[in-house]
Amino acid sequence: MEIVLAKSAGFCFGVKRATQMAFDASQQHQQIHSLGPLIHSPQVVEKLEQEGVKVCHQVAEIPGGAVVIRSHGVTAEEIADIEEKQLDVVDATCPFVKKAQNYAAQLSAEGYLLVLVGEADHPEVEGIYSYAQGEAIVVATAAEARALPNCRKIGVVAQTTQSLENFSEIVRICLAKAKELRVYNTICDATTVRQNEARKIAAEVDLMLVIGGYNSANTSRLASLCQEQQPQTRHIETADQLNAEWFSDVERVGVTAGASTPRWIIEAVVEQLVLLGKSG
Repeated sequence: MEIVLAKSAGFCFGVKRATQMAFDASQQHQQIHSLGPLIHSPQVVEKLEQEGVKVCHQVAEIPGGAVVIRSHGVTAEEIADIEEKQLDVVDATCPFVKKAQNYAAQLSAEGYLLVLVGEADHPEVEGIYSYAQGEAIVVATAAEARALPNCRKIGVVAQTTQSLENFSEIVRICLAKAKELRVYNTICDATTVRQNEARKIAAEVDLMLVIGGYNSANTSRLASLCQEQQPQTRHIETADQLNAEWFSDVERVGVTAGASTPRWIIEAVVEQLVLLGKSG
């Protein structure tokens, strides 16, 4: 059985940076918490907890010491609460997310209706949205964009892990609704590269594996995109979820992973696939 592993699989720049910062900070602070899970990988969050980085979901729950701001960022209100509590801050917000937050603040301050393309309940989107100083609307689909009101000035930013196709379609719809449209493409380049590579591999294999947390938006989106190319697409978190029955009559299997998936989990899956190939 041939295994085709995506070159872009695994940690993106922002996640790698955040994880390193958190592990380093765990050695420097006796008392340390992260505000929400650092990244959307239960396995990495568990390793961090073993190093003393406990997860709290509200600033009020943090007794003191240091707080790590997750890669997805947090809301402006939470930052204010952290400052009021005088916690030591380890800001691991992805620089691309920070840029989207700044654009959201700028556009709304300049009187634009802010259209944020993303998933309303995703922590990154909640954070970006909180920086808007005026009217802001989260839009996930073209259908939702069509329901937007006509407006003199519309400004658009995106959740960093959005697909370029969805973002472009929503921008096109907004163009017909505004006299003035300002667009900042805040999609991370790594996301586009990862999605394009995954699509290409999925179209050329008999079965596609997408590895990453079930709570990871970018991993779930990768799985959906691969499913369009190859109906035999499986989203798994770890190697022990592999089922030998999936691979009967499979000559080529593709493997990719979300931006929050560490290399050691990917390697474990590949090793298991090699064993399955030999036993088959």
